Amino acid sequence: MTEIVLMSDPKIAAIPVVDCGERLVDVRLNEPFPVDARRNDDSGAFAHLREGVLTRLLDARNLLPDGIRLLFVEGYRPPALQRSYFEGYANELRINNPDWTPEQLRTAASRYVSPPDIAPHSAGAAVDLTLIAADGEELDMGTRVNANPEESDGACYTAAPNISPEARANRQLLVDALTSVGLVNYPTEWWHWSYGDRYWALAAGADHAVYGPRELG
Repeated sequence: MTEIVLMSDPKIAAIPVVDCGERLVDVRLNEPFPVDARRNDDSGAFAHLREGVLTRLLDARNLLPDGIRLLFVEGYRPPALQRSYFEGYANELRINNPDWTPEQLRTAASRYVSPPDIAPHSAGAAVDLTLIAADGEELDMGTRVNANPEESDGACYTAAPNISPEARANRQLLVDALTSVGLVNYPTEWWHWSYGDRYWALAAGADHAVYGPRELG
């Protein structure tokens, strides 16, 4: 397996951001694909993405086999919410691993939640997705969306060996469609894809990110 670079790696933070100023758009406006309500919030922030990310998702949906569709789960995440998620998960790890150093906790937490200063979701650059059949049933992807490494025994990693052949084939459908339109995957989360953020810049060999953290509105 190729070495996984985590969001906590200093080389991610070292990548400069030159924000292009592209707006956040609500993916529900024209209903291009189903939007799941599990991350719904009062402001509807979860359903927003940068225009360039949405455009690529629209292209990706046409690359899937007949009868298979993208299910949008979460896009933009306000910086304060990202910080809450990160600190909450880090605290869970701290309780279960009281001998870990702050750096160990930060590294371990970043397998599942990005550090707030890096977070692609807070830039409107990341999207959590899965696949559904024509009848709306989610395909077997090996774990639920947002399964953490502890509960899934690492099966949340995109290339995890401990999933069924069917789940592996379904993940490959998602990988093929999204990589074809320029999105990159965070390898510890099969459902997490991004474009234009610092992690994308590292994976794509770009010299800077084009989307940085911002507030909605």
